[in-house]
Amino acid sequence: MLNPATLMRRATLCCMVFEILWHSGQGLNVCMSGSATSCEECILIHPSCAWCAQEGFGRVRCDLTQSLQIRGCMAQFIEFPSSQTSILKSNPLSTKGSAPSQNEVTQIMPQKISVSLRPGDQTSFQVQVRQVEDYPVDLYYLMDLSLSMKDDLVTIHNLGTKLTEEMSRLTSNFRLGFGTFVDKNISPFSYTEPKYQNNPCNGYKLFPNCVPSFGFRHVLSLTDKVDRFNQEVQKQMVSRNRDAPEGGFDAIVQAAVCKEEIGWRKEAFHLLVFATDDVPHLALDGKLGGLVNPNDGECHLDKNNENSASTHMDYPSLGLLGEKLAENNIYLIFAVTRRYYVIYKNYTALIPGTTVEILDMDSKNIIQLIVNAYNNIRSKVELTVSDQPEDISLSFTATCQDGQPLPGLRKCSDLKIGDTVSFDVNVEARSCPQGAASQSFTIKPVGFKDRLEVTVDYSCDCGCTRAAQTNSSVCSSTGTFTCGKCYCEPGYLGSHCECQEGESGNNPLGACREAEGKRMCSGRGECSCNQCLCYESEFGKVYGSFCECDDFSCARHKGVLCAGHGECHCGECKCHAGYIGDNCNCSTETTSCLADDGQLCSGRGHCVCGHCHCSEPGAFGDTCEKCPTCPDACGTKRECIECRLFNSGPLADNQTCQRLCKDEIITVEALDTDDSAGVLCLYKSENDCVMKFMYSEHANGKSILTALKEPECGGGPDALMVLLAVVGSILMVGIILLAAWKLAITVHDRRAFAQFQNARCRARYEVASNPVYKQPGASDAVREDFSMYDKPFNGGHH
Repeated sequence: MLNPATLMRRATLCCMVFEILWHSGQGLNVCMSGSATSCEECILIHPSCAWCAQEGFGRVRCDLTQSLQIRGCMAQFIEFPSSQTSILKSNPLSTKGSAPSQNEVTQIMPQKISVSLRPGDQTSFQVQVRQVEDYPVDLYYLMDLSLSMKDDLVTIHNLGTKLTEEMSRLTSNFRLGFGTFVDKNISPFSYTEPKYQNNPCNGYKLFPNCVPSFGFRHVLSLTDKVDRFNQEVQKQMVSRNRDAPEGGFDAIVQAAVCKEEIGWRKEAFHLLVFATDDVPHLALDGKLGGLVNPNDGECHLDKNNENSASTHMDYPSLGLLGEKLAENNIYLIFAVTRRYYVIYKNYTALIPGTTVEILDMDSKNIIQLIVNAYNNIRSKVELTVSDQPEDISLSFTATCQDGQPLPGLRKCSDLKIGDTVSFDVNVEARSCPQGAASQSFTIKPVGFKDRLEVTVDYSCDCGCTRAAQTNSSVCSSTGTFTCGKCYCEPGYLGSHCECQEGESGNNPLGACREAEGKRMCSGRGECSCNQCLCYESEFGKVYGSFCECDDFSCARHKGVLCAGHGECHCGECKCHAGYIGDNCNCSTETTSCLADDGQLCSGRGHCVCGHCHCSEPGAFGDTCEKCPTCPDACGTKRECIECRLFNSGPLADNQTCQRLCKDEIITVEALDTDDSAGVLCLYKSENDCVMKFMYSEHANGKSILTALKEPECGGGPDALMVLLAVVGSILMVGIILLAAWKLAITVHDRRAFAQFQNARCRARYEVASNPVYKQPGASDAVREDFSMYDKPFNGGHH
């Protein structure tokens, strides 16, 4: 009888065998199918593969770890590198920004980590971010001084005082700077004729005096002296350029990279306010003026604090602009007039860390605009990655203030100062770089000086390789013994390098066939010394013990092997992180499925391969955002009607309304409710009026909201008329009731009197017809007097 320990061991062994067989049946045991010839090749096939370096183990050394152990490989000879993460520096998060030394303020944790990556394997780490309270703020006000901004210049004469008062509620450490721009002082961007050199407004009747054009002029470095700011602003005069676009992007780059001249503090929150009423020139526009040198993104301020390279280099590109803003941790606020809001809104999608606000024509709302933009910026955290190696793939999962993980997101919104959010980061190496040297990249929140530095090492080598023995006796002194296997010198073959090429073994046919009835070396090689020598192929590598494998016979997507998102191993695609499917064409990324409101497929479908499959009847669109027949359609569109037409409702602030409400809105005097393609929506407004609108989707995919110009409001009731009506109704009811009562009494009395008369008549008749009865004695006169009472009472008529 077997003891319990033996039974347990056998049961464990059976479970391991079953697991391996199940994996093999499911096609997950790719290690043996890869037919790796070395330990390095084995660990590259799949993260689950291990190599047995034990001498004399057998022909197939690359397999699952459990399978190798079952087959007799001792644990100390199993090579199975894995990905790991080590935290090198992790100072705790700060709560206040007003520390004795600003270098002690920490808003991201950890600060340094090291990861060791095995290709195809993943490791992960968590990043925590907190925006601390009372953090120092540097704000540089960059203003367009072209002629159309002359009324705005008057408005901001005391901007410094008012802005400092508002910002003092948000931070105790605030500094303010000022700069201006117009455009490149060359033709055709500016007036360059001699008569305009000193006064471009010469001959312009509406505004005859202005200063010469200039590209960028730094006026005041960042300072906490508010009076200085006001004085410098009041000294400024507008200029005049020829074409409508301005050279503002040239100025932004200079304001960002001239750190010492501007006075940006490393420990402060950097805000750059860009105020203009027109569109900017972009890269390649400079060719119109003969400027062929691209913008170099360097500081070119001369002794007059002007951009000396303005007339020598082209305008910057959006990519360069975003790069310089990110390098210097600067948040850019576009303060532009309503006419150009959409244009600058599109720029914010291309330049990380930027936001746009609507500026009044005379800039009178600039204070509130800056405060709103600052609060909006501080209410969100977005991670960016710089210097990411090409063979490294990253995926993020955000956990914001509600505690719900959001796969595919690296951004949290609607935060309060002091909230802590976290991001889980998965790292995978798709391959081993040449030389497998260490690399690094940086993760940082947009606009923060704090960052996480990640050092990457690659586990592409096996430990047993370092113990290789050249000319080993195990290999007949004609090969190198490495990781339990002989690697023969050229011209030698065999498991111990015992044969020379051209010699035949004892059983060549059996040793070179994968199975009985199969072709020799799979028809793709020749058998020599009991080994298959695979032919070369122009399509790729042919390999395997029987030349049964190659790296070019996998599924393709649009003609690309494994869709370009995986590696081909023995006829099967091994997908990189973030992709699945037989041909690796299905992305697991969900960012493209996020609707503008942050919901996955607008809550009406599922994200499959990076695309939304709408499950709600009637829903369509890239993110299932269109659905006129959905129960919540009218409610969702109502909020857009409120904020766009009446600046009210939950989406009233500019940023949220413009981001979520992109439908075209048409206002009309009367609605056509007979439109079968639209859905009639109505709701009751705050003043008890009824607002009506039609929601329809056109064939071109455009959403149209047709709304009444004003809600329908009925006239209010007259209080006196209501009172009179109520009193009159009560009186009328009373009169009717009295009349009914009187009628009832009258009918009742007449019936009673009629019965009385009938009774008297019957009684008199009975007396007159009684022979015994005699009339009492009385004179005739008296009887005649009383006889009148015997007459019927009918008003004197018979």
